[in-house]
Amino acid sequence: MNEKILSTMEFTKVLHKLAEHAATSMGKQRCMELMPQTDFEKVKILLQATDEAVNMDRLNGAAPFGGVRNITAFIKRAKIGGMLNASELLDVADTIAAGRKLKFFLQKADELDAYPILMKLASKLYDKKMEEEKIHYCIDEHGEVKDTASSELTKIRHEIKLSENRVRDKLDQMIRSSTVQKMLQDSIATVRNSRYVIPVKQEYRSHFGGIIHDQSASGATLFIEPESVVGLNNKIRELHMREEKEIERILLELSGLIALISEPILETVWALGEIDFAFAKAVFARQIQAVRPVLNDRGFLKLRKARHPLISKESVVPIDIELGNTFTTIIVTGPNTGGKTVSLKTIGLLSLMSMSGLFVPCEEGSQLCVFDAIYADIGDEQSIEQNLSTFSSHMTNIIKIIKQMTPKSLVLLDELGAGTDPTEGSALAIAILEHMHRMSCRIIATTHYSELKAYAFDRKGIINASMEFDVKTLSPTYRLLVGIPGRSNAFAIAERLGLSVSILQHARGKVHEDDLRVESMIEKLEQNRSQAETEQIAAEQL
Repeated sequence: MNEKILSTMEFTKVLHKLAEHAATSMGKQRCMELMPQTDFEKVKILLQATDEAVNMDRLNGAAPFGGVRNITAFIKRAKIGGMLNASELLDVADTIAAGRKLKFFLQKADELDAYPILMKLASKLYDKKMEEEKIHYCIDEHGEVKDTASSELTKIRHEIKLSENRVRDKLDQMIRSSTVQKMLQDSIATVRNSRYVIPVKQEYRSHFGGIIHDQSASGATLFIEPESVVGLNNKIRELHMREEKEIERILLELSGLIALISEPILETVWALGEIDFAFAKAVFARQIQAVRPVLNDRGFLKLRKARHPLISKESVVPIDIELGNTFTTIIVTGPNTGGKTVSLKTIGLLSLMSMSGLFVPCEEGSQLCVFDAIYADIGDEQSIEQNLSTFSSHMTNIIKIIKQMTPKSLVLLDELGAGTDPTEGSALAIAILEHMHRMSCRIIATTHYSELKAYAFDRKGIINASMEFDVKTLSPTYRLLVGIPGRSNAFAIAERLGLSVSILQHARGKVHEDDLRVESMIEKLEQNRSQAETEQIAAEQL
């Protein structure tokens, strides 16, 4: 799918919202990589996976992903003989344990074999409990190698403690001496450069043999290692080197164990990301109150109470629309800021979402099609860099669409023919729509040109639509009315705002009689529709 259409339809913003519900970094990455598919069978499988996650989440609660880490890089390093540090090995063990816990959750939920796709992914969560327990036996919860990781390490650390105690005892004896105490800044032994030292006042430096390891910021205190403990400190240093060597041996051994099972662990990490991705789609669907659309591959869409997912439910006005059955082209007219562009984007975005396996915010029974491509020319795409006017920019885009579209494409055109002389603009708009309509693709176009209302009125397969406008409040209602062309409302608005009757009468005299009859007809259609809706609501309340 073209990157431009994803940006125009704000599909990437939806992916960001979706990724917020992923629990793992793998799941978040999978969300951000989601792309619409054009293969009908693939889309069916994607929607089925979402449906399974939605049902499991509803019936069994949130899936457990605690402890999951993206250990892919660690595993690949171990696979080629690299050594993992203790913290990395602990992440590996925790991820293996988390995979086992998630698998148990999925298996327990699937008592009736209702989740084949999720269970297929669960089969990739390999249980490597022996390696997990070996890591936990050697490494504590803080990522430190335990004393008991090997008998050699136990012995070395025991010797280190004994040697450190001897050094401290020796230094404590010195500190307790009244002769020495007056030479010390503090009566306490400390450590500098991994060596035990005492804090000696600068003026008594010559009274102490030994090695200066550090001094205070003011220079008043020197941290000296007395000659009497140099040998013991050396022994401790040697023991620490032996300890580091033994720890390295243990870590290499554990890394080798992981290398032996690298392939199943990598599959486990992949499956964890896919399962997290499925449940992120489920949680997102619940958040935006979305449902599974009925899918088809015959160019038919029927949306009931469809909402734009990036607009709050309190603010958005749902739309009803049907396309691809009796008529394949809809021409929407109406005032600026009336909601035409939002309606176009809602239809395009919901189509992209369903083709990506996402549920869509609308009523149950809504139908969407798997198109081979979705094309759009929406908004002011004037390019200063390319020195193109608004009209030229739109026309360049439309020419590309005409060259690429097929009978299985959805084309969305906003303000077709705008930005140039109205006479020529409307003529071009009609010619472009006629060409596209003959191609049998699905088209929704918005326009200001009244000529297009007449074109749609007597053309088979094309229908008018409009954005409702409340003349009483002088504001749009943002409702899409299919079958009713838009009115200009200019005279009604001017009258309500207080323009004199004489001026209005003079203005009406300048309008062609046929145009006035069309406006009158549209007004009656709107009144009949409004009355029918009122009667339907009253009937439903009985």
